[in-house]
Amino acid sequence: MVRKILHVDMDAFYASVEQRDDPQLRGKPVVVAWRGKRSVVCAASYEARRFGVHSAMPAVRAERLCPDAIFVPPDFVRYRAASLGVREIFHRYTDLIEPLSLDEAYLDVTENKLALPTATRVAKAIRQQIRDELNLTASAGVAPNKFLAKIASDWRKPDGLFVIQPADVNAFLLPLPVGRIPGVGKVTEERLRQIGVQKVGDLQALQPAALEAQFGRYGHRLYELARGIDDNQVIPDRPTKSISAEDTFERDMPLSETGELIHRLAEKVWTAARKESRVARTVVLKLKTSQFSILTRSHTPTSPPASCAELTAIALSLRERISLGADQRFRLVGVGLSNFRVTETLQSPLFQEIENPLQAWCVKPESE
Repeated sequence: MVRKILHVDMDAFYASVEQRDDPQLRGKPVVVAWRGKRSVVCAASYEARRFGVHSAMPAVRAERLCPDAIFVPPDFVRYRAASLGVREIFHRYTDLIEPLSLDEAYLDVTENKLALPTATRVAKAIRQQIRDELNLTASAGVAPNKFLAKIASDWRKPDGLFVIQPADVNAFLLPLPVGRIPGVGKVTEERLRQIGVQKVGDLQALQPAALEAQFGRYGHRLYELARGIDDNQVIPDRPTKSISAEDTFERDMPLSETGELIHRLAEKVWTAARKESRVARTVVLKLKTSQFSILTRSHTPTSPPASCAELTAIALSLRERISLGADQRFRLVGVGLSNFRVTETLQSPLFQEIENPLQAWCVKPESE
């Protein structure tokens, strides 16, 4: 059976929520970010994007590109509430929902709850209900698999719908630049260009052995994607692999002065981890130097951290494994938990709360 997959992506989600809730912001260049030398853009309205502003850009650069931009500090409580409203609409049509972030998700509607005859009808209905009930817009892609649906959702943004029929897959893929393949970043794109590959059609001409020689296991994945092959299923409520929090300093600081922030980040991570139904065994400390080099240190104790204090103590102890000298300065620190496992007896305070089944829809930041 040919699968029917949707990829639904909210349009400029955080900025759109701000414009929806404050009529004075509508039609204006809105940048969701804290002001400051080290702040980064969380989201930008389409009015701001016309000036080249985009998410993950330093806020100071966004201000230079768009001097008239209106900066709004992020309010994740409202963004999560809107996100949960979107997911409630999804559940009217299918329970096979795989959230990727607050603002996007895959849906398998091969069979839908309302027995609508086509996936296109489902996508239209979902987008209309998001508009009518939440006063927000979403773009959607409809295709036989996740890989193609992801590309399709971006084809007519914002507020668009694009459908790739099974019979049209090859004709659609052949002229695409290889950089449109999800997972092909600038480095891989340049390596492909060096072997004469610029379009997906060029990629189709290469044999699996040649691609695997260049890219290892990912070479076989490229061979399949160039032909529109993607057997990955939509997995609802995918287990959390890691939980982390990080922050950038206003000024570069020595390692010895990072303790207070490590405490605060550990508290955030611990609060989030208590909503999981599994236990995390590994503590991770992340640091970024003033030269933008990233360092990580991790520790897996004999028994998982049983309290926020224990998590903090382990994170602080990981600093001792950094040996770059007292003169080294750092611009960012992060604390994380990973290596989640199911335990037979849930005695740890980590499990005093049961995970909200909608929590997975509220984990990652907004995508571009």
